[in-house]
Amino acid sequence: MMGIEKSDLEIPVKKEKWLKRVIVAVRWVLLLLITIHLYGCQQQMNQSDLEEQFRDEAVSIIEAMSISGQQYEKLVALCEGTGSRLPGSEGDRASRAWAESTMVADGLENVREEMVLVPHWERGEEEAELVSPTNRSISITALGLSVATRPEGLEADVVALSSFEELEGVSTSLVEGKIVLFNYPMERTDRSMAGYGDAVRYRTGGPAAAARKGAVACLVRSVGTGSVDNLHTGVTSYQDGVQPIPAAALTMADADDIEQMYRSGMAPRVRMVLGARSFPDAEGANVIGEIRGRELPDEIVVIGGHLDSWDLSHGAHDDGAGCVQALEAARILLNLGLRPRRTIRVVLFAAEEVGGLSGGNGYLQAHLAEIDRHVAALESDSGAGPLFGFSADRTTTEGYETLREILKLLQSTGASELRAPGGGGADIGPLANQGVPVLGVWPDVSLYFDYHHSEEDIIQKVNPDYLADGTAALAVMAYILAEMELPLPRIK
Repeated sequence: MMGIEKSDLEIPVKKEKWLKRVIVAVRWVLLLLITIHLYGCQQQMNQSDLEEQFRDEAVSIIEAMSISGQQYEKLVALCEGTGSRLPGSEGDRASRAWAESTMVADGLENVREEMVLVPHWERGEEEAELVSPTNRSISITALGLSVATRPEGLEADVVALSSFEELEGVSTSLVEGKIVLFNYPMERTDRSMAGYGDAVRYRTGGPAAAARKGAVACLVRSVGTGSVDNLHTGVTSYQDGVQPIPAAALTMADADDIEQMYRSGMAPRVRMVLGARSFPDAEGANVIGEIRGRELPDEIVVIGGHLDSWDLSHGAHDDGAGCVQALEAARILLNLGLRPRRTIRVVLFAAEEVGGLSGGNGYLQAHLAEIDRHVAALESDSGAGPLFGFSADRTTTEGYETLREILKLLQSTGASELRAPGGGGADIGPLANQGVPVLGVWPDVSLYFDYHHSEEDIIQKVNPDYLADGTAALAVMAYILAEMELPLPRIK
C-alpha cells in the first residue's frame, strides 16, 4: 500500500479554506446588495410619501396666502413707490432700499446687499416721422444699449424685410446707407415662450445683422402681442468688429404699413432721432435675505426674481411679481412657524434686463465656494398669470418624479404639471450651469406679452388671485425642497 504524502493532505485543506473565503465574500456581497436595495426602497418610499408627509403644511400655506393680500400690497409698494427700475437709475437704487427694508420687517435673517457692477444706459430723446410717400409721425422706442443718432437725427430710405434669410438674399448695395426694418410678427402662445423666442431674435440680433450689410439704422417690429399701437422695448446686442447703428422698436401697425409701402414700390423714407447714451458701469446689487435652516443651515434653496425693470413702465409682471412672490413666500413660512431643515435664501437679482445677467453671474461668483451645497434654485420670471405648474431641469428621472409628487399638493393653485426638462429662469441659469437643480414657476403666458417690456406692464394688469396662487405654489415647493430628508438629486 502506497504511503500518503503530506502534500496530498494539504490540497483538500486549501480547497476548503478557499471555499470558505468565497462563501464569506458572497455573503458580504449579498448583504451589500440587500442594503443598497433597502436604502433605495426607503428612498423611494420617503419621496413617494411626500404628499402625505407635507399635506398639512401645504394646506396651511395655501390657506394663509389666500387671505393675506400682502403680496399685492407689496407689488403696489414696489411699483408705485419706486417706479421703473432700469439698472443704474434712481428707481433701481430706491427698489433695493425698499427690498432690504421689507426683508428686515418681514423677519428674514442675514439681510444684505451684495454689490455687482451693472450697465448704465439711458434712453434719451425719441422721435421719428415717415417722410415719404406721405408725411406723418411714427412712434418708436430705442432698444436697450442702442447707440444714438447724430443730434439732428438721420434720414434714409427703408428696406423692409421679413426675416434674416431675406436679408442674406439681398445685395449689399440695396442695404447700404438705408434703414433696415425687420417686420417679423410674434405668435401668441400660452404654454411656452416659443413665439417670443422665435421673434426676439430680430430685436437682439437684427441691428448687428443689418449693420454688417451697411445699414445706417435698424427698426424692429415690437416683439409682443396685444395692441398693434403698443411699443415694446428690450435689449439688443452689437458685435465686435461691426459698427453699432441706432436701433429702435416701432409699433406693429407702423411696421405693417411701412412694409406694405416697400413691397408696393413706394420707397418709404424715415427720419429718426435717438438720444440714447451709455455711461460707465454703475454700482448695483443683489438683495438677499434668509430663513436659516434649523438642522442643515449650510444647505441652500434659492428663491427669487429680478428686481430691475425697463423704464417704459413699472415692470409689474416683469419681474415685480416674481420678486414679491419670493418675498411673501418667505414671510408666510416664518409667520406659520415653518422653519425648514435647510436654508431658504431669497435673492432679488440685479440687472437681468440690460445687464447681461450681471446679478445672476455676480451671485455665482460670490458663492462659488458653496455651490455644491445649493440643493435647488427657483425663480418666478414669467408674469403672474394662471398657473400650469413648474418647469425644471438639472435633476434626475427620480428627481422629476419627486417634483410630480409635490405638485399633487398644489392642485388648488392650478400648479399641477411639470415641464421637464424645461429650465428655470435666466438669473438662476448660471447656477444650472454648475449642476444645481433649477425650477421655474410656469404660468399661462398668453397675455403676458401684451404687457411685456411696454408701458402696459403696470399694477392694474396684475390679477391679485393669480399673484397669490403663484406665491403659494412657490412657498410650498421651496419649503418641501428645503425640508425633505433627501435633497433633490443632481445629474451626475
